[in-house]
Amino acid sequence: MSTGATKSGPLKSPQSSIPDFYYVLFAFYEPALTILGFIGALCDPETTHNTQAPWPANSPPPTPLPRASVVTVVQLAHVCALMGLINFFMLTAARRHLASQVIMQEKIVRALLIPLLIGDVVHLYVTLWALGDERWDSCALESDALDHHHFRTDSDDTPRHVASCQTDVKEKGTDI
Repeated sequence: MSTGATKSGPLKSPQSSIPDFYYVLFAFYEPALTILGFIGALCDPETTHNTQAPWPANSPPPTPLPRASVVTVVQLAHVCALMGLINFFMLTAARRHLASQVIMQEKIVRALLIPLLIGDVVHLYVTLWALGDERWDSCALESDALDHHHFRTDSDDTPRHVASCQTDVKEKGTDI
């Protein structure tokens, strides 16, 4: 006799309002990136700090990094990793324990993802605001990033991309 209720058995997976692609993206991929970023900041807080924005040519980054800057970089990286862990545990719990309550899953996931979306938008806004006029200067941003990493260089030891940016700027009548 059928009761009309669907049961999940070994051949039928439980229902979920979270599509597999989004579950993998938000419960595994993003948390992995945030945790790796935290580990990177712990291992090398100076590089993490110095590659956040371009440094003026006449004002190189401080060496060694002030303790307050190290603490701030590590704390921010920790908060990012924590958000990744929250994503993993909330989405996994919603999927596992609310499999028979799809509407409740949607409400819980929505309550998680809307603040994250707002946070992403605000993060982009304040980052662009903090970068000021340099936010659209890709040559400055990329050449600064190249200065902090080891890349192939042209014969005059200028990284290739920096040389092309310098050429672009010189063609516009401005010298770097």
